[in-house]
Amino acid sequence: MATLHLKAKPNASQNALLQAADGTWTVRLNAPAQDGKANGCLLRFLAQVLGVPRTSLTLLSGHTAPFKKVDVPTLTDDELRAALAAHLK
Repeated sequence: MATLHLKAKPNASQNALLQAADGTWTVRLNAPAQDGKANGCLLRFLAQVLGVPRTSLTLLSGHTAPFKKVDVPTLTDDELRAALAAHLK
């Protein structure tokens, strides 16, 4: 089971996954931060990036905050890092 820690930025022109020089992850989302729309967009986008079903992802914390913790039980930590790195290339 892997857990992904990231910062979400809603209201972007398109969805994008970025990694800072310090290794932290940021996801820009093309959904507003209202009524859970950005959280839904985040989980759909991460499912696509990671190649896992949307239903396998769970938002553990950060429901109303920019810093999120997402449970990815179908991937190991190494598989999660590899999938994120592959998306950046």
